[in-house]
This record gives sequence, structure tokens and C-alpha cells, in this order.
Amino acid sequence: MGPGGSSLPPPALATDLWQRLADYEIGPADAAFTFAQRLARENRWSADHAARVFIEYKRFCWLACEAGHEVTPSDAVDQAWHLHLTFSRDYWNRFCPEVLRMPLHHGPTAGGTAERTRYYDQYAHTLASYEAHFGAPAPEDIWPDARRRFLVDPRAVRVNPADAFIVPRGKAYGFVAAIGLALTVLALGVLL
Repeated sequence: MGPGGSSLPPPALATDLWQRLADYEIGPADAAFTFAQRLARENRWSADHAARVFIEYKRFCWLACEAGHEVTPSDAVDQAWHLHLTFSRDYWNRFCPEVLRMPLHHGPTAGGTAERTRYYDQYAHTLASYEAHFGAPAPEDIWPDARRRFLVDPRAVRVNPADAFIVPRGKAYGFVAAIGLALTVLALGVLL
């Protein structure tokens, strides 16, 4: 159902631009890995999650063309955009002129408090526009709220699991407690 409970599709999905985006695939058809498969592999996502991020990337591109204001992607959508930019000939010679029918430049932040505030507000506005144009809130697992996107997630780092042992915080506490208990038992055994 569309906005207001109607059976019409959300406004964005009824546009020619959305149809071009929906039909668009990145990269050569005979590639060993599809774009979504590469996205999954490079980000350690499931195939299903990567496919959903690819759809959200297309929605972001629609907003970039049609929202009427500057838009900011979620981190996951930004990962899709970064990967797409590596297909530079496709991006600049096919995607922008034929699908979007306009250039879409990726501009990183200059940093600092003013920029963080600007992008925080811009991202919140992007989420509001997403809901208005697509008829539902953006999926939170791909588009977290602005607080998470700009205050919590920037503290993260990308880690290659081949170089590190990664233990989720909750399990790490249990692991540390077990080691502490083992050391206590060992120390008591030595004292007796």
C-alpha cells in the first residue's frame, strides 16, 4: 500500500527515474561476482543484506536527484556508493548520464564541529524525505537514526578479521570473567 493506505505505489516508485534505477545493474553481466556479491564480500554482510543495501543505494540516488535538498547516505549506503565509484567508467559514462541524467559527486566532509552538525542535520532531513517519498521510514538496520550515524558509529574502525580476534562486547565480558575465575582457582590451588 502507498501513503495514506492507498493501493498506489509511493510517489518515488511511480517515476521514470525510479524505473531506470530499478532496471540498472552495476558492472559487466559476465563478471564472476555481481555488484551485490562484491558488496557482501567486502563488508562481510550476508547476501540478503547486501542486496537490500543495493536497493537502498538506489533509493539514496533517487533522493539525491529528486529530494530538492542535499542528501547524506547512511554508512552502509555510503559503502555501496564507494564501491560503485570504483566502476568509474560505468559510473560516469553510463550511470550518471543515462540513469540519473545528471552528475552525482561524492563529497567527503572537511571535518570539525560545524561539518558534523551540517551532516547530522542533512542526514536527518534525508531520513524525513525518504519517508515522504517512499511512503515508509527507511529500514533502521541500513539507515540508523542521525544520533547513531554521527555520534556513535564514527567511533568504529574497520577491522580485517584475518588480522584480529574479534569478540562481541557482551561475550568479551563473559570471557574475561571466565579467565578471572580460572586465575583465582589457580591462585587458590597454588596457595593450598
